Amino acid sequence: MGSEGPKAVTIHVTGFKKFQGVAENPTETIVNNLMNFVQTKGLLPAGVTLGSCTVLETAGDGALPMLYEVLESGVSRTDTKNEQVIWLHLGVNSGAKKFAIERQAVNEATFRCPDELGWQPQILFLCLQQHPIVADDGGISRKQETTCSIEAILKVLKNKGYDVTISDDAGRFVCNYVYYHSLRLAKQKGHKSLFVHVPLFSRINEETQMQFVASVLGAIASTS
Repeated sequence: MGSEGPKAVTIHVTGFKKFQGVAENPTETIVNNLMNFVQTKGLLPAGVTLGSCTVLETAGDGALPMLYEVLESGVSRTDTKNEQVIWLHLGVNSGAKKFAIERQAVNEATFRCPDELGWQPQILFLCLQQHPIVADDGGISRKQETTCSIEAILKVLKNKGYDVTISDDAGRFVCNYVYYHSLRLAKQKGHKSLFVHVPLFSRINEETQMQFVASVLGAIASTS
């Protein structure tokens, strides 16, 4: 009997709108333009489909229904028996000078400021206690790790000349919040999730960042 070939890969990408201190979020621009960019330049490898590109509100609890609707709708359009579904989330680190692949998310939402819907979980508790993202998962030390081959992805991207690193700290704001929920859902569904932080366009220009994200798509697919 012949063995089955590798599964096709469908990648769904999200970014964020503006938030306090970042009036123009580069991930919003990247995600809005990504589909046309990769199609026009022929950058998607064979067997890879860019399933959806969605810009999320930069918010935690209040945006959860929208987040799960986006995640579930992308999955429902996919033939999961023959395709590997991967969620790629993009967020900005306004102080960064390089790209960062996030290894994990932690079960903690200690927002330094309210999100764009005015929610700040730590002020809901006495003594400003640290707030778990999912209380049923236990304490704030609980982590969810990506099942993507991040070391292999890193190698592919470095070989293309990008200044990129692996990070073990996605922060405690909305990026970590969304990543934690996405990793939980991916585990439940048998899919994969990955978060990548990018700098501001003033640090690395838009064209380079568009090329980088297209390269991330290829790196994810080739290492899945």
